[in-house]
Amino acid sequence: MTALSENSTRTDHPLDPLTADEVTAAAALLTSLRRLTGAARFVFVSLHEPAKADLLAWSPGDPVDRRAEIVLYDRSTRTTSEAVVSLTTGELVSWRDRPGVQPPITAEEFVSTEDIVRADPRWQEAMRRRGVTDLTLAMIDPWASSWTGPEDDPARRRICRPLTWMRSAPGEHGYARPVEGLVVTVDLDAGEVVDVADHGVVPFPPKPGNYEAEWIHDPDNVPVVPWLRPDVRAWDVHQPDGPSFTVDGTAVSWQKWGLRIGFTPREGLVLHQIAYAGRPIVHRAGLAEMYVPYGDPAPTHRIKNVFDQGEYGVGWLANPLRLGCDCVGHIHYFDGVVNDQDGQAVVIPNAVCMHEEDVGIGWKHTDFRTGRVEVRRRRRLVLSTIVTVGNYEYGYFWYLYTDGLIEYEVKMTGVISTGAVAPGVDPAHGTLVAPGLYGPHHQHFFCVRMEMSVDGPANTVYELDSVPSPAGPENPHGNAWEVRRTPVRSEAEGARDADASVARHWRIENPSALSALGKPTGYLLMPGVSAPPIYPTTALFAPRAGFTRHQVWVTAQDRSQRFAAGDYPLQHPGGDGLPAYLEADRPLTDTDVVVWYSMGAHHIVRPEDWPVMPVSTVGFMLKPSGFFDGNPALDYPPSEPSTGVCH
Repeated sequence: MTALSENSTRTDHPLDPLTADEVTAAAALLTSLRRLTGAARFVFVSLHEPAKADLLAWSPGDPVDRRAEIVLYDRSTRTTSEAVVSLTTGELVSWRDRPGVQPPITAEEFVSTEDIVRADPRWQEAMRRRGVTDLTLAMIDPWASSWTGPEDDPARRRICRPLTWMRSAPGEHGYARPVEGLVVTVDLDAGEVVDVADHGVVPFPPKPGNYEAEWIHDPDNVPVVPWLRPDVRAWDVHQPDGPSFTVDGTAVSWQKWGLRIGFTPREGLVLHQIAYAGRPIVHRAGLAEMYVPYGDPAPTHRIKNVFDQGEYGVGWLANPLRLGCDCVGHIHYFDGVVNDQDGQAVVIPNAVCMHEEDVGIGWKHTDFRTGRVEVRRRRRLVLSTIVTVGNYEYGYFWYLYTDGLIEYEVKMTGVISTGAVAPGVDPAHGTLVAPGLYGPHHQHFFCVRMEMSVDGPANTVYELDSVPSPAGPENPHGNAWEVRRTPVRSEAEGARDADASVARHWRIENPSALSALGKPTGYLLMPGVSAPPIYPTTALFAPRAGFTRHQVWVTAQDRSQRFAAGDYPLQHPGGDGLPAYLEADRPLTDTDVVVWYSMGAHHIVRPEDWPVMPVSTVGFMLKPSGFFDGNPALDYPPSEPSTGVCH
């Protein structure tokens, strides 16, 4: 098992993420140009990516104007602003105030909220009513405020609604003891608690929920589970010749694949210019939003309605990954560069992991007449990042396969957000996982934005349904079926729904690029298992997440439209994002299209999800369809194990 240090050489490319020095320089430049005071807080500093047309026209050796885009929040005026500065020329390229919106909760606010709540006498009194004497053992998570009514108007104030849990000892698993019924509202600008709502005392659950080796004991110091399994043998990945990939700065080559690695504070891992054998497929791909609505009307849980990307940002929450733990094999790491609120760079080491995996049989056939067997193994390149959002962990994984397949997968683990009930109560909107402790029903929605470029930028999306052929002389036995193709011609038709009854999927094709058979080349969007929103459109918060109402959205390329729920969902009542983007009704045939895929993970909590969740997954695939003239993995060499040849 080997880790490769990040290549110290750098190929200047317009898509290279900002370095730590560039982040700091961009903040200093804006501070000087705009004469910013200490009240101005830097929310996000990231690369201002050139327009797609400019990137396609750029050639190595051409000059690169390095620009940074900055989201700024001024506490003194409660104003959100967006700026673009040129690090090359030292100029302010653009400045725009965004009145009436709230940018994501920042790292400094995330940390300070706990101290603000802990110092409040009303919160302290509520804790004493629950028999708590050592307030230092309280855990206070700064949940985003959701939208509960006009008092949450983002133009009026900047708030969050933290929730409380109690550890029984330092370092203990506090999520086992939720402080049910206690909701605090914090004004993040004033740095003070503006409301404490106590809906009644519920006893703390009696059992610990620890999962670390030193904690897995009951009060009598008897192990709760056998620790550890004695029959797990060592397993190691051995690549004596090293990996098959090469890395030059952020440019990656593997097998016939080529791409660039990007990283932003809001999106985390971004993939650029994905191509196979030099042929473009996806120009840019990344997470466009994630949304977690809870289905429990209890006071502590009905406010749990969060956009973890748009209200926090998943990039700055990325974990530093560890060799042999989060990734195994011959690994190359990429650091993530984010910023603090003073505009200084913060480097997250090993924020992105890249390695290869053997994933079983790629193709095989046995000629039963001759007994000859041909089989090839299948490999994939794995690009992953893992973030911690309070109690939950989310792993975002891109897979590139030797046969031209692209797959995206989200792995969900960590700890459920818990609630407490009185002894003997069976919760109506959740599942008991331990005495007095339950996990509320909830869902997770993820939306991935993909700027398609299948053999070039002029693409059309077709919806494909498999339907029975008409009965009659051409179908005498009634067994025939055919594929109905429906073009998505304009944004008025851009919101599409999955339908398993007709095996619905979508084909993104290039009418100007023909295969050897004379057909347009294309890639299929193959939906995975996905749940729709369970809440009705009349729910108070439903307009905040309009993107969850359809599984596939198609829009025209527009660099200003990057986020599925809009730019600033914090405290937003809704109506922004994808539904609003479609109102322009721009044409979508033979043009530069963006495909958004929205997927829902339905979580009815199980006792097996406690005290820490086994991984649960959701995802989709992009599969070549007429992009190649035959099996692209036909040339993959056979394996030659020490025990003999496997062909």
